[in-house]
Amino acid sequence: MTALRIILGDQLSEQISSLNGTVLETDIILMCEVMAETTYVKHHKKKIAFIFSAMRHFAENLRSKGYQVEYFQLDIETPLRSFTQAIEKALAIRAADHIIVTEPGEYRVLTELECWAEIFELPVFIRPDTRFLCDHAEFESWSSGRKSLRMEYFYRKMRKKYSVLMEDGQPVGGQWNFDSDNRKSPQPTLEVPDTYHNTPDVMTQKVLDLVEAQFPNHMGDTSQFHFAVTSVQAKAALKKFIEERLPYFGDFQDAMIQGQPWMYHAHIGLYLNVGLLLPLDCIAAAEQAYRSQKAPLNAVEGFIRQILGWREFVRGIYWQKMPDYSALNFFEGNRDLPGFYWDADTKMNCLHQSVTETIENAYAHHIQRLMVLGNFALLAGIDPLQVNTWFLSVYADAFEWVELPNVTGMALFADGGMLASKPYASGGGYINKMSNYCKECSYKVSQKSGSNACPFNYLYWDFLSRNRDKLDNNHRLGMMYKVYDRMADEKKQVIHDDSSKFLSHLDSKSQNS
Repeated sequence: MTALRIILGDQLSEQISSLNGTVLETDIILMCEVMAETTYVKHHKKKIAFIFSAMRHFAENLRSKGYQVEYFQLDIETPLRSFTQAIEKALAIRAADHIIVTEPGEYRVLTELECWAEIFELPVFIRPDTRFLCDHAEFESWSSGRKSLRMEYFYRKMRKKYSVLMEDGQPVGGQWNFDSDNRKSPQPTLEVPDTYHNTPDVMTQKVLDLVEAQFPNHMGDTSQFHFAVTSVQAKAALKKFIEERLPYFGDFQDAMIQGQPWMYHAHIGLYLNVGLLLPLDCIAAAEQAYRSQKAPLNAVEGFIRQILGWREFVRGIYWQKMPDYSALNFFEGNRDLPGFYWDADTKMNCLHQSVTETIENAYAHHIQRLMVLGNFALLAGIDPLQVNTWFLSVYADAFEWVELPNVTGMALFADGGMLASKPYASGGGYINKMSNYCKECSYKVSQKSGSNACPFNYLYWDFLSRNRDKLDNNHRLGMMYKVYDRMADEKKQVIHDDSSKFLSHLDSKSQNS
């Protein structure tokens, strides 16, 4: 009996379930670089390069351990179009009795592989992805019967299940969440340690050359590529974060400083999402830092919550709500995505900085994504499909299972509150508090109206006004609507006029890319 075992590009872990029980003498491991996966959205060049290089290194690692690996590199002249075509090619080289694959991370891919049994007339065994800490059945059981799904309560369940930051059945420090301690404004004197840098080897350099040649019109470039591409390197990146940046991660996780794209964040999401790191290993390293008094509780808890709580929660939401979730548009946004999301050509400095760093690094940290890029898209009423396409395209850590709930549910509230209890909308004041962006902006964050006013200021109130029928009953916005109602009619008209003028100008420069 010969098994054809499929390893997808985000399954680069020796613990992946599709490898369990491999018979080295007979089984074939198939890995493939296919054109469809690079172009279904226009992925950032660094993202494509990272995944291809990590795949090639993983294949070599498997070969060194005796696995029979069939690896199809992207052929510029005759590229494989799909996973299905790659399997057809592999089976023509060597016959197999059945196919084994770990469930994919994206619904789009699942629909493809569910057709394989009929196409190839072979049994296809789809195994669960055991790298995640909450399987589909467990999430369904937890969510069943609940009026609303909130991450905080799910997170507490996961803390108890895995006994993370627990003592005698209670959370360490007497509370589950220290988020209120994690909103300090950036200090001018902050010295942020650099992120992990890996020097590309020969294999990676060949990938970089391929990507530059094959994808010239995709965002960014491959210069100064420094991502880890092996498990050993990814563990080094994790270690560097734990030792150098985790102690300050809590305090400044919402802070933004011009010229500091990495801040105190971990930058390991891309490694987790392709399998180079495993979540429990990251959690254990952070908890050990707390236990050994090398990092404070607020930082460690905040970091662990992102992995044990939020990451698992959004995956549960994704698989429970797909495929309908991708089409949700609660506010009926229909505005085209502005062109500056692709080229950073905007006078709004916070947006300019966030997009510029995205272009350069295939990375922006979560507050840039949520409270700058996402917040603007929400206030401006941009089409959620276009926003989701952009986020999925440009970030190296973006896969639909994690990107879609974060953007549709959290950033845009396009799901109407399935994931978040209120829209994450704000005026310019929040950005000014958490960054130094406003000091060098053409607009004045202190001005509420007029041509020089920060557009976030009037767009925020305009957003609340035009969506009142959908938000009036949201208890978390009651105070803001009371503030709006106390405004003079003349002020409300100025807000409306400033917003209309700004959005009309935005429409004239918008583009689909």
